[in-house]
Amino acid sequence: MCSMIASAATNSHPRSSPVKSYDYLLKFLLVGDSDVGKQEILSGLEDGASESPFCSTNGIDFKTTTILLDGKRVKLHLWDTSGQGRFCTIIRSYSRGAQGILLVYDITNKWSFDGIDRWLREVEEHAPGVPKILIGNRLHLAFKRQVSEVIADSYASKNDMVLYEVSPLCNYNIVESFTELSRLALRRNGMERLWRSNKVLSLQELCCRTIVARTTVYGLEQLPLPAAMKNHLKSYSLTSCKPRLRQGHTHQQEKNIKKTKIIHPCDSPTLNCRKSCVLS
Repeated sequence: MCSMIASAATNSHPRSSPVKSYDYLLKFLLVGDSDVGKQEILSGLEDGASESPFCSTNGIDFKTTTILLDGKRVKLHLWDTSGQGRFCTIIRSYSRGAQGILLVYDITNKWSFDGIDRWLREVEEHAPGVPKILIGNRLHLAFKRQVSEVIADSYASKNDMVLYEVSPLCNYNIVESFTELSRLALRRNGMERLWRSNKVLSLQELCCRTIVARTTVYGLEQLPLPAAMKNHLKSYSLTSCKPRLRQGHTHQQEKNIKKTKIIHPCDSPTLNCRKSCVLS
């Protein structure tokens, strides 16, 4: 009887919804030929679950991770296809709900770069308009490079993509590439305006703002700083603090005018011209 009352009392109080550990949730798809190192990219990510909570992932590797973007927590669901031709049908079904695509190739394998055209056609057919970035993997093997960065960057620009050469072994440009793709995806969905006012300022901008707020554009010349840094501070002050500088400049001009004495030359020069001049 007591147990029934206790269970009834427990059921009478609605369960509070759990607090989400993220602000945005995005789904990204990694595509590319087999053996280009997509699994290497995912294996180094932290705090991620490796099993899909949705369905069986036969032929698909799943990973989650959370990144920080301008002070907002963005959780990423990352889906990695095997890259084999028989999984093209899986790519077609998974790409429809993706908010971002990572096209991965191996910089030491030119065939993998040539195959990006085929993957790009698949993505454009089944997920048109979805933001994409080009990933050149295994940068730590640059001494075996077969795809130059110039050619890859030109290809990315031609197809409205950004190129990132990454190295999972050195943890180089992994998080940066996901961060850039997250920014593009949120901007496409109109979510960037929600955090624009809370954007975290860079250390350089904070330093420039502090220095410019305590001096004028003329006082910057007196600071013991390199010439390049002075020029940068001047440009920042002219673009960010125009009203304050104009007021300071006007006040300084008025101050100089008050100190200036106007000298009227004598009408007819004489021998004692210095005495005939009038000071006012």
